[in-house]
Amino acid sequence: MFFLDVISRVVHVATAITLVGGSAFIFFVLMPAWGGLAENARQDLIAAVQGRWKRFVHGGIALFLLSGFYNYFRAMPAHQGDGPYHALVGTKILIALVVFFLASALVGRGRATERIRQGRRFWLGTMLLLAAVIVAISGYVKIR
Repeated sequence: MFFLDVISRVVHVATAITLVGGSAFIFFVLMPAWGGLAENARQDLIAAVQGRWKRFVHGGIALFLLSGFYNYFRAMPAHQGDGPYHALVGTKILIALVVFFLASALVGRGRATERIRQGRRFWLGTMLLLAAVIVAISGYVKIR
């Protein structure tokens, strides 16, 4: 089980690095750079990036769910009766579900989430802030 525990942890952290890092790149580098482009060029760039990025987002969400629940169930015996631990991890999971929704909406094509894509800068920034909260909670529960 130790080998599987290590693999699961590495997959979880590597997925976080990839998705949060990629989202930060889009927010801090790519979005300001595409601001100076002509509308047609900007829309073409957004479509191209979104088409490739959504594969990472969808695959990453799947990896997060698999590795996250595995890690949680493996940690449960060590935290039996530890209310604060479960409250914090539960909060982290709920925030993660919001982040998953926003990430999916930002790379989606559905009409129901079009308003989120129109406010891409705000929602991507919100998603990054929530991801930072998740990282903070994770760091705290890991060392407490």
